[in-house]
Parts: sequence; structure tokens; C-alpha cells
Amino acid sequence: MAASKISFVHELLIAEYGRSQWHARADPLSELIGTILSQNTSDVNSTQAFGNLMTTFGSFEAIRDAPVEAIARAIKSGGLAQVKAPRIKRVLQAISEQTGGLNLDFLRGWDVARTKKWLCSLGGVGPKTAACVLLFSLGKPALPVDTHVYRVSQRLGLIPPRVTAERAHQLLEEMLAPDEVYPFHLGMIAHGRRICRARRPLCLDCVLCQHCDYYWKNVQIT
Repeated sequence: MAASKISFVHELLIAEYGRSQWHARADPLSELIGTILSQNTSDVNSTQAFGNLMTTFGSFEAIRDAPVEAIARAIKSGGLAQVKAPRIKRVLQAISEQTGGLNLDFLRGWDVARTKKWLCSLGGVGPKTAACVLLFSLGKPALPVDTHVYRVSQRLGLIPPRVTAERAHQLLEEMLAPDEVYPFHLGMIAHGRRICRARRPLCLDCVLCQHCDYYWKNVQIT
């Protein structure tokens, strides 16, 4: 049932927000580190933190070799610096140990499952971060499930109420054709930010309301 519903949802999202065309956002390693910095903060803060990081050290090799405290100072504007700094250093060290360098372009030739498994083996990299690298840098059909995608999908009934975000990645990806993953992801984020907000969702203004479990249970008056 959810598999058939998602096609209607996707069509309505495209009609409302347009069909986004894929373009590479960054090289794979920059996307990986940038996504780690984006955890639990705004895009503005994470972008500033990434800029500070590269301005301070100049290269990923210098970041890898820097003291954790110095990395934390450079990314302070992104929040949770004491957590993210050691994570970034560990990831860069792991990549160097496994590949002999700091370049992830070889991932372009791998399939989605292999790339996910390898990225998640680095430590500190979860399904969402791996999916961001796959989708935004490599152009592969992996669906990052952030708070907006997770919330909207649950309210619509595309995924079960108590399913984990980790499991939601697989469930949603299986319901979408590969070329629909990118526009669906961006449409769901736009909808979560503008209409299906965490608090006081604007259900009466929602183009998806006729397909939404939350609407029929909590808003619709018969």
C-alpha cells in the first residue's frame, strides 16, 4: 500500500516544488566531511564550519594530522565541536589507512550497497551520512533520511510509526525508481520545512493531505 501511495506523493511534490535536476554538490571526501559537520546544526553553521576548517588547515591531510583540539577550534561555529572533531580525524585516518591517501573518487565505480558498507565501516559514519555522499556527490540512488524525510514519511504512512531512521533508508529506497530518489528527497525536505513542520504542521495548506494518515486521524473533521 505504501509503495503505491509513494508514487502519488512524489507526483504531488513535483507539481508543488518542481523536479530538481541532479548536480554534484562537492567531491566525495568534501561531502563526507561536510555531512559530518552538518549533524545537529543548520546548513549555514555547517557551511561556515567547513569553510573555517579548510581555511585553517588548507588540506585534508593537514586536518588528519592536526591535534583534535585544533580541529575543534576550527569547527566551533558548527556546534558539537568536541564530538565532531575526533570523528573527523578518525574518519580521515581510517581512509588513509585503507586506501593510502585521501581521495574517494574510486567510489564512483562501486555500486550503492558496496559503497554504503565501506563508508559505514569507517567509524562515525552512519546510513544518512553515507547516503548523502552517494546521492549528492556520486549521483547514486541512495536516499538520506534526515529529520524532515523521516517525519513526513511517518505522517504520510509511507513507513511504520516506530520504524528506525536506519531501517527507513532501505524501506523508502525500495519503493522508488532510481531516477526518482533525488527529486523525491529534495521535495520531502522542502515540504517538511514549509508545510509539514515538526510543530503545528500546516495540514490545511498541504497538497498531500488526501494521502496522509496523520491528516485523516488528527485533522479531518467528518
